[in-house]
Amino acid sequence: MGIAAFLIGILVAACVGSPATSSSPTTTPDAGLLRIATTVSPITSIVENIGGTRIVVQGIVPEGINSHTFEPAPSVARILSNADLIVLNGLFLEEPTRRMAEANLKSGGVILLLGDTAITPGQWKFDFSFPQSQGNPNPHLWPDPILGLKYAELVRDELSRLDPDNADYYAANYEVFKARIEDFDRRIQSVIATVPEPNRRLLTYHDSWAYFAERYGMEVIGAVQPSDFTEPSARDVANLIDQVRDLGVPAIFGSEVFPSEVMEQIAKEGGAKFIDELRDDDLPGKPGDSRHSYLGLLVANMEVMMSALGGDPSALAGFDTGPVFQGQSTATYPQ
Repeated sequence: MGIAAFLIGILVAACVGSPATSSSPTTTPDAGLLRIATTVSPITSIVENIGGTRIVVQGIVPEGINSHTFEPAPSVARILSNADLIVLNGLFLEEPTRRMAEANLKSGGVILLLGDTAITPGQWKFDFSFPQSQGNPNPHLWPDPILGLKYAELVRDELSRLDPDNADYYAANYEVFKARIEDFDRRIQSVIATVPEPNRRLLTYHDSWAYFAERYGMEVIGAVQPSDFTEPSARDVANLIDQVRDLGVPAIFGSEVFPSEVMEQIAKEGGAKFIDELRDDDLPGKPGDSRHSYLGLLVANMEVMMSALGGDPSALAGFDTGPVFQGQSTATYPQ
């Protein structure tokens, strides 16, 4: 395969010659590699896939933490100050981290706000958790795989600008990633076609699915978590129960890492199943597992969601969620 030919090159990390003495320079495994700092794990995974063995990636936001309210520890400033490239989602998702990044950006360092470039303000979505009156749009672009691919394109372009000698390598990884995303997009369209039309409605713990729903012809009927990330009011809960009952929604979806007694109540009184297995930015499995990736996140959520809504997710079987590059990963995912 033509793309595979680009993926064969591996950096030589060892020095050839006489053994180093106390006065000889030593070579560290990451010498000469771009240092990248990222925020949430889906972005870390996308950056890892495009950069492969030519970069060192350090995630900042631990998995299972609310990225909207995450306050980076002072020690994170050192990571940011050493980074050649700092990759954030943007769209007001990680404001404390962005401010720290701006305050500690090294000379020549770059901050890349993916969401701010991936879509225009005219494409911003506002909803229950992100009302237009507050001015901050829904920042969860990555559940839409085509927008995730746009993130990868932006990462490829920035890595190539910073490291032009490895531009072909980044481009090759991107092409493999693109082929995977386009394959997933076809598969998920096939799966959604098996979901009865009245069931193509989503009630979730958090408003993470607006862009996904638009792409795949689904309707988000509500979210339990208000814009201030507190519990919903009694009136909000009663309205959601009525919606679920009136629409005959078969299942509503909670977070895998944030339990919600309110959602259990809505499901019970609305006559729906409560599925608490969806993930916003907490990757499946553990670092090193083949499904602990952005691609694995896409598949895991669709398997859970589509089955509960009456669809057949078998078209997802065999989809490759592992790295698109050859060699040892240098990415760190804080847990």
